Amino acid sequence: MKILLVGDASNFHWTLAQGLRQIGHDVIVISNGGGWMNTNCDIAIRRKSFGAVDSMMYLAKIMSLLPTWRDYDVVQIAGHGFFKLRPEKNLAIFRQLRRQNRRIFMEAIGTDHYYVKACFDGKTYRYSDYFVGDKPLNIPNYNVEREAYLEGANRDANIAMAQECDGIAACLWEYYVAYAPEYAHKLAYIPIPINLDENPVRNIPDTIDPLRFFIGIQHDRSILKGTDIMYDVLQQLQRKYKHECSVTAVESLPYKEYNRVMYDSDVLVDQLYSYTPATNALLAMAKGIVAVSGAEPEYYDFIGEHTLQPIVNVVPDRDMIYATLEQLILHRDTLPQQCHESRLFVERHHDYRQVAQQYIDFWTR
Repeated sequence: MKILLVGDASNFHWTLAQGLRQIGHDVIVISNGGGWMNTNCDIAIRRKSFGAVDSMMYLAKIMSLLPTWRDYDVVQIAGHGFFKLRPEKNLAIFRQLRRQNRRIFMEAIGTDHYYVKACFDGKTYRYSDYFVGDKPLNIPNYNVEREAYLEGANRDANIAMAQECDGIAACLWEYYVAYAPEYAHKLAYIPIPINLDENPVRNIPDTIDPLRFFIGIQHDRSILKGTDIMYDVLQQLQRKYKHECSVTAVESLPYKEYNRVMYDSDVLVDQLYSYTPATNALLAMAKGIVAVSGAEPEYYDFIGEHTLQPIVNVVPDRDMIYATLEQLILHRDTLPQQCHESRLFVERHHDYRQVAQQYIDFWTR
């Protein structure tokens, strides 16, 4: 098949493309390289700034190339904001891509109208990026963020693309349940692909002492990800257990550098408000690093995994986070086995070739 993947997030489409090529398909990835992440792509379209001149140059490049993106068997866009353009412009490009190609699909990935709508309905999630129970989180520009996705152009473009596309793939349980009420007939859960060849398992020691924690902080998304709270807890634990643990924190590193630095750790501390492990946690697990992330019963039930559950689940409660991480320090002897199980989990559920075939099955059903 001839496949075009437009937009990317955390190297998702590039890794999927690698898997698709491994099983014999012709794939092109168009993206901005994930901004500061500097991820891979075949056609790089980067927006230097939101100034008038750079904006015009960015749009002009897209429009000059758009007529050439035709006659693909499948086009998949990474969410409704696949280019850094106003929603109505992305919608117009989406419709042009639809006219020029056989089928077009949307990946439900990142913050969008349906995810935010589910966060605010008070019943889909027990907690989210915006609420813990019925209490809103202290997010800067909270009302602006809410209105940006529940009203106006973002909402309208997202709804139009969801209605007009040939299918919607959701890479997380959270996104799946957000879209399921309206689009169950053309929705599929397909896991995040992880290139196991590029993430070989580390030499897992028989004894872990001291325990090395690692946390990556995205400066602009620290509150949304909950890393502000978890980093604070880690610092408390480091002060108490000076000889038993160490903490390494990095901020907004490029993707390849981040992936390399991660190897010098035993435990990755990831997202707080998630129910499922996302790319960051899965990359760590592939390396044989234990991930502290989302691993709620809803997730394990959803994927039908009832025996292999190596992810350390955390919930938005500071005392519980402290107690959970402290147990890892106090029971370091159990971690080597958990490290091996983490790699096995990714091999079982997220191998990029296996995931690529799931996409082919979905696109051709």
